Amino acid sequence: MIKKIAVMGGLNKSGEIEPILMVEIHPGEIVAVVGPTGSGKSQLISDIEYWADGDTPSRRQILINDLLPTVFAAQTTLRRLVAEISQNMNFVIDMSVRDFLLLHAQSRHIGNAEKIAQEVVDCANQLTGEPLKMDDSLTSLSGGQSRALMVADVALLSNAPIVLVDEIENAGINRLEALRLLAGQGKVVLVVTHDPMLALLADKRVVMKNGGMTRLLTASSNEKVLLNRLLQIDTMLCELRERIRQGGELNQEMIKEATYLYGQRVFA
Repeated sequence: MIKKIAVMGGLNKSGEIEPILMVEIHPGEIVAVVGPTGSGKSQLISDIEYWADGDTPSRRQILINDLLPTVFAAQTTLRRLVAEISQNMNFVIDMSVRDFLLLHAQSRHIGNAEKIAQEVVDCANQLTGEPLKMDDSLTSLSGGQSRALMVADVALLSNAPIVLVDEIENAGINRLEALRLLAGQGKVVLVVTHDPMLALLADKRVVMKNGGMTRLLTASSNEKVLLNRLLQIDTMLCELRERIRQGGELNQEMIKEATYLYGQRVFA
């Protein structure tokens, strides 16, 4: 059982010691990794995925429950501890959603597999605007449906306690609910993101620069107020987008509500 993981600082791209020497992450926490392109976000995620022990370009070290990976590996299998959800993924195996989920459940010796499979599909349909069915072929799923299915699968079927998420804002799903779902299952969640809402939703955010961890921030009370405001705007935008997607029109009342949200002007 994982009680925490720790990322021990290494070196940045200039070979200098990282300003942040340690980042601890506990189950149920969401940690955002932010920074410009090329700042080292992917390397940080990769270090965790491969349980770096000073043997990667960053020279970082990952500890599990204060133990070195090689020591912890004597107690369990490291390979099954991490699940990754990338922004670009599609199924290549030709089988139905039901068969895939039943096969996955069987491989993990999960009882009542049919019930769990249906729960995964129901959960996925809460994340995507395009409902999928148990009899759908995996190869016919859209990108958004595929990622919604994988998020639900990782949350409800996979027993991986650590989930690495790469720019889920580009996945075409309800990204906020996806993160809440994963963290709500008691998993350690690290998300690489450029989305301000995801960054502010996280418990902590690691700022990357020149390949190094330069700052470790916790959202302030003012930032949380801003987050609530952004969530209201995002909800409104999602409603408008769905109505337009379905071929609907926006009447004067809707435009007025969109322009003045809770008595305050939103758009110029």
